[in-house]
Amino acid sequence: MWGGWADEAKTTPWEADTITNVWSTTKTMTALSALIAIDRGIVDPNEKVATYWPEFAAEGKQDIEVRHIMSHTSGVSGWAMPVTLDNVLDDEDATSRLAAQAPWWEPGSASGYHALNQGHLVGEVIRRADGRGLKQFFAEEVAGPLGADFTIGSPPENHDRISPVIAPPPLQLPPDLDMDGVMFKTFAAPPAEASMSYSDAWKAATIGAANGHGNARSVATVQAAVSNGGEAKGVRLASADTLERIFEAQSDGPDLVLGLPFRFGLGYALPGPNDPAGFTEGRVCYWGGWGGSIIVNDLDNRISVAYMMNRMQDGLLGNDTSLALCDAYRTSIR
Repeated sequence: MWGGWADEAKTTPWEADTITNVWSTTKTMTALSALIAIDRGIVDPNEKVATYWPEFAAEGKQDIEVRHIMSHTSGVSGWAMPVTLDNVLDDEDATSRLAAQAPWWEPGSASGYHALNQGHLVGEVIRRADGRGLKQFFAEEVAGPLGADFTIGSPPENHDRISPVIAPPPLQLPPDLDMDGVMFKTFAAPPAEASMSYSDAWKAATIGAANGHGNARSVATVQAAVSNGGEAKGVRLASADTLERIFEAQSDGPDLVLGLPFRFGLGYALPGPNDPAGFTEGRVCYWGGWGGSIIVNDLDNRISVAYMMNRMQDGLLGNDTSLALCDAYRTSIR
């Protein structure tokens, strides 16, 4: 289903093939790419990141494992300052900076949301292990075989179909925020602005945490492989056993960056008694994006539910609409 307007002035209808920047819903595409690499034996989630990316061992990061960067528990949730958006858009510069810095907390001890850099971390492991960058790996191994209209970044031929996001209210950080704390350092370097997604430089970059472009149909088309044991549209991307590894809990408690309790598995959030999205039980995994987009994979019922939009609302994960849709979904399957 689709509807509404593709522009803030409400002059252009949202069409079947309209796409938009889905922010952190992109992380689920990066996670699935990593799971495919794991399934094929290219990457081991329990192996050290430095095994694939030797430079990453610097400054005490030699014991960080692939599972840690997939589950936001690596201690490297952002870039050490000073860093600019231009640095982030330059993949070689961005990954070199991450390799050279020290972790901000003991790896594996807690989650701290890797807001903008998770795709750089996971993508570099894939590139070192496979030879293809994240953007190419995803296009050739996921979107291409499924015929899914989703890209990490966006090629120029798609730009006329992109609906620019409409900025939400300014992000409200706690008034007593510690300027030396993990939350501030993650969100301040560089500070996120919705308008940064408008530039051609953003669209051309490989930001596996935030610059995926698609719509609800294409997101659900891809993630249906998760909710259906590794297969979608008659195409097998990974084994059911590998997809079950999503439910190997890596952390469970207050997130150092988001300030809310999350239970993270291998690449996705998992149900828990205090889950902010209301998922308390079952083989469900999910994640969403800044302003409201969300994708829910329900492996018990073999259903994926996606909501993507251009009008961003307040909040880093989910908005009033997407959370209401989650409630409606839970009610419908009881």
